Order: sequence, then structure tokens, then C-alpha cells
Amino acid sequence: MPTTQTPPIDQEAAQAAMGGEDRSARIAVTVFPVMILAAFALAMILPDVFQPLGAGTNWALGIIMFGMGLTLTVPDFALVVRRPLPVLVGVLAQFVVIPLLAILLTWTFHLPDAIAVGVILVGCAPGGTSSNVISYLSKGDVALSVTMTSISTLLAPLLTPVLTGWLAGAYMPVDAGAMAMSIVKMVLVPVVGGLAVRALFSRVVERILPLLPWVSVLGICYVVLAVVSKSADKILSAGLLVLAVVACHNLLGYLLGFLAGKAAGGSERVNRTTSIEVGMQNSGLAATLAATHFASTPETALPGAVFSTWHNLSGAVLAMYYRHRPLAD
Repeated sequence: MPTTQTPPIDQEAAQAAMGGEDRSARIAVTVFPVMILAAFALAMILPDVFQPLGAGTNWALGIIMFGMGLTLTVPDFALVVRRPLPVLVGVLAQFVVIPLLAILLTWTFHLPDAIAVGVILVGCAPGGTSSNVISYLSKGDVALSVTMTSISTLLAPLLTPVLTGWLAGAYMPVDAGAMAMSIVKMVLVPVVGGLAVRALFSRVVERILPLLPWVSVLGICYVVLAVVSKSADKILSAGLLVLAVVACHNLLGYLLGFLAGKAAGGSERVNRTTSIEVGMQNSGLAATLAATHFASTPETALPGAVFSTWHNLSGAVLAMYYRHRPLAD
């Protein structure tokens, strides 16, 4: 009689790790909005308690980026060669469409200079770290999502300061060189470090993959606590205006991202992924950069803090919508 072959132990462990990662991601994306809202509320109610956390925002973001690096493998970047068009469309939309949309919104809403700079910073940031989980829950192309986020993140040390200096320089002086060095320290070095650790100690990292979504959750909560507590009084006076701009930026990003993917002939899965990648920004990075480089105007960090709260709520809702909508292809 033929016998059923059991998969090798390493394969079983990898499958178990991936299953645990998927379950953890589902829980994280459900609980994440609640935790973000709780962090936002606590920072508003007890700002004096959480203001000292501001000294550690750079470290918190570095830990988030290191966790992102641990989820990457070298083959993830092979998509750039095998499927260059969707990657190119997503990255171009990320660094062209969304920054220009930020400028349009600052003009439309007649934003004060400091808040306008914060909105532009969000628009010039790379893809958000939670976009990969949202793409997975939306039945999107997860491999493409990981590649888009990775490429936009690696380009951020060059493009984010240049675009911010160009678009926001009319409102406030921008030291693009200092901002580039900050992004290298907070983003590039941790991501590359995480990628190297994954390559060298893959078996160990695979065992902790289910914990990595929570690294992002707790890190963003820390950033929200630190930034919101420092700007609590500004939120009370300008919160509704900022929320309106942030909501428009995020929702129009989803729409324009989907249309960009469709115009390039992408499948439904690819279009959903592009929509999410373009609509969700690394607002934690934007808020941290604002707090670091525009410390004299703390309200500059306000759009990033509000975006961190809003886009995770909207992303969870969008994932539910996409998940229950049949795939056309």
C-alpha cells in the first residue's frame, strides 16, 4: 500500500510559522484600531504624563523598521525584475500622486503653514508598515505589497527629503540633508539590519514571525502617545480641520491608487494592492520627522499623528469591504 509522506520538519515548522503569522495578523489588524484610538484618547486626557515619551520616538520608529526588515527576504525584491510594471506604478503613485494631492489639499483647505508642512510630510512618506497586512486581509497580492513597501521605504532617504524641501519649502525652511540622515538612521539602517538578520538566522526569525505585527502595533501606539500628547492643545483647536484633510488624503489615495493600477492593466488583486499601498503612508515616520525637524512648531506633527489613527481605521474597513467583494479575475 502507498504510504503518505510527511513533510520535512523544516517545512512543517515554516507552515506553522506562516499560519501563526496569519492568525496574528488578523488579530492585530482587528485590535490595532482600538489600541490606536485608546492611545490617542490617553494622550489627549493625560498629555503631561506621556510627553516625556517624545525623547524615544526615533528609537520606537527604528524598532518598527527593524521588525519590517525581519519580515523581508532577498527573493521579495525579485518581483522588481519579474513584474516591474505594477511595482513602478505603485512607487510612482506613492511619490508623485500623493505628494501632489497633499499640496492640492493644503490649497483647498487654506491650511496654516505648520499644518500644511505636516500634511506634505505625510504625502512624501513611503508606504505604511501595516499595508501588507491590510493587503493580505483584502485578498490582494501580498508579495507585490511587500515589494512596493520595501522599495518605497528604501527610496525614502532620497525622495522624502527632496520632495518635502521642494513642496514644503515655501511654507517653512526645510533642512533636506539633516532629514535624509534622520531617515537613514531611523529607516534604512534598521530595515537593512532586519533583512540581514533574517538571512543569517532564518529559522529563529520564522519562529517569531507571529509576533512581528505586534511590534508595529505597539511602536505606532508609542509614537501616537508621544506626538499627540505634545500637540493636545493644538488638536482641540484644529482637530476637525486636520481630520477632514487627513480623511480626504487617505480616501483619495485609495481611489487614485486603484485607478492607477487599473490604468496599467492590473488584475483585481493588483489593483487592490496598489490602492492600499498608495492610500496608506508611513505616518509614524512623518510625525517623527516633524517632531524632530520642526520642534518649534509641534502642530507640524499633528497630521502624521491623526493619519496614524485614521488610516488604520479606514484600512480595516476597506479590508472588510474588499474581503466580501468577489474577485473579478
